Parts: sequence; structure tokens; C-alpha cells
Amino acid sequence: MTRFIAFINEKGGTGKTTLAVNIASYFATRKNRRVLLVDLDTQGHAGKSLGVDSRTSAPNVFHLLTDSAVTLEQVTRATAVPNLWVVPAWKEMAEFPTLAGPDVERALRLRRRLAEPASLRYDMVIFDSPPSLGLVSSNILAAAQEVVVPVATTYLSLDGCAEIAQTVQQVADSTNPSLRVTVVIPTMYRKTALSDEIVAKLRTYFPKKVTVPLGFNVAIDEAQSHGKTIWEYAPWSRGATMLQTIADIVDRAA
Repeated sequence: MTRFIAFINEKGGTGKTTLAVNIASYFATRKNRRVLLVDLDTQGHAGKSLGVDSRTSAPNVFHLLTDSAVTLEQVTRATAVPNLWVVPAWKEMAEFPTLAGPDVERALRLRRRLAEPASLRYDMVIFDSPPSLGLVSSNILAAAQEVVVPVATTYLSLDGCAEIAQTVQQVADSTNPSLRVTVVIPTMYRKTALSDEIVAKLRTYFPKKVTVPLGFNVAIDEAQSHGKTIWEYAPWSRGATMLQTIADIVDRAA
């Protein structure tokens, strides 16, 4: 059965795309899973991080969501990573809320497209979401089963995490009963009293769901700048070790 996992937080700068890309790659290469990474952010960073030129990759996820004649196969791109494919996004996604607005079932468009037989060839579908709550995020939550929440270890980020948890519960109650928060990942971690306090609070709010913190690591940033995952660029680095630990936790959270 296909797992549908959303990496989501309404705030930017949480490492959401970094986690989605590298964990998708880990499942594809180290766990031998067939993985589809769906980018739904106007910046197109998930595709760029995998060496896919999001600017010229049309049709993309926007066309999948707005044109019934466009198929999942048409918007899916192979990557240099074995077993990993990506559906890129670009700036057209900014127009999606306006175009889909008149549709009374506008929040279900992504779920319906991924219910088609083509998605069944994948073991995992991973969503990289935009840094805001809106119609795109509503579509992601309606299509996902598992929610992974990256939380930067800064004071104000706790508010965003609480709001995501509340939104997930609302969606589960209204349209998607299988949806749940499965993993919370403290990111941008530095060994400070404030960071440790935030991690402790997260563990209180989300018992048994909080991973080890993801600290700053130059190899992770360098890998992205080269359009590569950490497993291709620096597989024995400290960054790879941290990401592997987190990926294994996400894997066990099914």
C-alpha cells in the first residue's frame, strides 16, 4: 500500500524542503522504495535540489491540478537518484487558488488525481508544501495520511506548530479521517538554552513523536547548491548521519 507523507509547516525557513528531498532519496536508495516527490511550492526548490530545472519543466503540478487532460505520467520527471521521481512546481502554482476557487470541492483536487492508477506504482508519495496555510496546503492535507512537521528551534515557531496540529485535526475530522501527525522534527538546532527548551516543549506536546534535532551542517547546504542529495554529495558526513537517523524514525512511524 502506498504511503502518502506530507512535510508541512506554515512558516518558512524550517528546512522542510531539505528534509523532504533527502528523506525521499534515502527511502529510494537505502530502502529500495519507489518514491514520488511532489513539489507544491512556487519556488520549485524540491526539483532544483534534485537537479531538475523547475522553470522549464512543463507541464508540472499546476497543470495536473487544473487540467483533467494532463496525466500524472506527463508531469513526472526522472531524477539522477535511482527509484526517485519528482513532480516539479513553478510560479504558476500562485494562480491555483484563483482558478480553483469556484470549485466547491477545490480542496480535493490533489487527492483525486493521486487516486488514479498511476500513483499505485509508487511505494511512497512525499509532498513538499508551501510555507503557508491555504488552498494548496488544504489539498496536501486532504491527500496525505501522515504529516511530518519540521519546527525551527525558535520561540515563535512553537505557535506555528500548534496551529498545524490543530489544522490537521480539523481536516481529519471533516474530510480525511486517516490523517495524523506522525513525526515532529526540531530543525535549525544550536546547542543553546532556548533551543533545548523548545525541544523539551515539543516532546511534551507531542509525546514519542519528536526526533533528534537537525542541526546546521554545511555539507547539507553544499549538496543542495550542487543539485544533489546528501547521499550523493557527502554520504559519510555528519549531516548524512543526522538525516539517516531522522529518516529511520519517519519510516517506523507508519
